[in-house]
Parts: sequence; structure tokens; C-alpha cells
Amino acid sequence: MELRIEKLCKRYPNGVQALQDVSLNIPLGMFGLLGPNGAGKSTLMRTLATLQEADSGNVSLDGIDVLRQKDEVRRVLGYLPQEFGLYPKVSAQTLLSHFAALKGIANPKERREVVQALLQQTNLFEHRNKPLGSFSGGMKQRFGIAQALLGNPRLIIVDEPTAGLDPEERVRFHNLLSVIGENIIVILSTHIVSDVSDLCGRMAIIHQGRVMLAGEPAASVAELDGRVWKKIIQPSELSTYRERFHLISMRLFAGRTLIHVLNSDRPEAGFEPVTPDLEDLYFATIRGFLHPATAVAVN
Repeated sequence: MELRIEKLCKRYPNGVQALQDVSLNIPLGMFGLLGPNGAGKSTLMRTLATLQEADSGNVSLDGIDVLRQKDEVRRVLGYLPQEFGLYPKVSAQTLLSHFAALKGIANPKERREVVQALLQQTNLFEHRNKPLGSFSGGMKQRFGIAQALLGNPRLIIVDEPTAGLDPEERVRFHNLLSVIGENIIVILSTHIVSDVSDLCGRMAIIHQGRVMLAGEPAASVAELDGRVWKKIIQPSELSTYRERFHLISMRLFAGRTLIHVLNSDRPEAGFEPVTPDLEDLYFATIRGFLHPATAVAVN
């Protein structure tokens, strides 16, 4: 099973080109869609979830025309949007049972069994009778995954699922997604680099509505071996280094500034080699420091 996206375009009435010829082949398993806020990730997710129209292009999922056969897509889709509303005074079990009925699980006994199984899977069973308004952010996200799993979907889309979660809840959510992604297509849309490096066997980086890079995270990062360098500088020197080098990233370190730059050999005295990671690849890509011919591999 594979989700095929071909030359998808979307321009909003205000003139913003949200998607520009987006093409991706997304196989079974966890797929990370990485990009900054405003890159076009949510537009792509809403389009795949049949919530908005594309201007042009084609999308197919296991023989289903995603852009034209919306009812068929919704039967095999689970969707956790970036923000979703819950009835705060209703219990998790009651609301999930209601969602299950809407999903077409009409038999009360079957519906009860499905709801209890999903609450167990998402580690919410002991909280099943508590009102959703009392849930933590992580518990609400896990409830969101539970409703997305109703109906045994073949495709699940999760949009910025770990934003705002504390470290413990984030790990718990990662573990849940890892199990889910073993047998279906799960698209994880995020601006958090570590979410993709921790979970996804394949990924794409999207920026300004375009796919800048796609492939396996480890293999893509390996292309930067021997090309990333670090140096600690004074904050007052930052603008000079930004002008002279391909500055990938910077962070404060003990009152000084640690920079990473991209260069084929040692830029100058004082720079030390760095073992590149996905964050280096991400910033080098969105800053336009990687040649498109080598950065993009969408198959």
C-alpha cells in the first residue's frame, strides 16, 4: 500500500501559494513531514484529509482517488488535527462511543468492545469515566489517536501532535505512534526535528510550499558527513560569520554563541568537525544551502 501525491498545488484567495508541485510517494509505516510553521504542512494534511480542495494535481491511496472519492477516503482515514475540540463535561468512554457510532459501528456490543480496546491501547482505560475537561494535554492527544483509530483506518494523519507536551507525555505518545505505524501509513506533520528522527523511517522537508528533500533520515544526514563544522564565538561576531559562511544554526552556550556552518572543508582556524544530525540537515535545507539536485529524492 502506498500514498502517491503528484504535482499538488494550492493557492489561497489572498495570493499565498501554499503548495507548489508537491510530489511524494509515502509507503507503509511512519512518514515524517518536517517544516517550519507556514511551510504548507497543514494545507497538505487538510487536503489529504478531504477537508479542502487542491487547485491541481493527483493523489491516490491503494486505488482510491483521494481528491475525487472523498467518501471512500473517509472510510479508511484517521485524522488528528493540530487543534480539535472536545466536550469537557463528557467522559472519554461516552464520547469515543459516540464517535464510533458516527463511524458506522452500529452494534452496541461491538461498539463497546472496540471502545474499550482503544482506551486500553492508548492507556486511557482507567480514566474512561473521567470528564475530558480533566485530561492533561497528553491524555487529550492520546484520546485523539483513539478516535483516529476507529474503523481500522489504512491511513492516519497527525498534525503537530507533540507541540506543548511535557517530556514524559511526549515519550508516551511516541511509543504509541511507533506501534500504530507498524501496519498502516501514518503521516506525522511537525516542526519538531526530534519527532521525525525518533520515529520515522522516511521523511520529507517542506518549505514555502515546496518539497525540498525526501528520503530516509539517516541516509540523508549521511550526505553531510565531513561538511558540518562548529565554533564558539562572541555574540557580537555573529553577523560577520553569517555573512562569510553558510551558517546553519546558532545557540547560546555558557554566555557565548555556538554556531554550525556548512562547508566542504575546515572554514578557518578554530572550527571543529561535527557529526551531523537531522537538525543540521533540516536547517541547511530550509536555508537553501543544499543543491536541489542532491537534496531532493522523492521516490
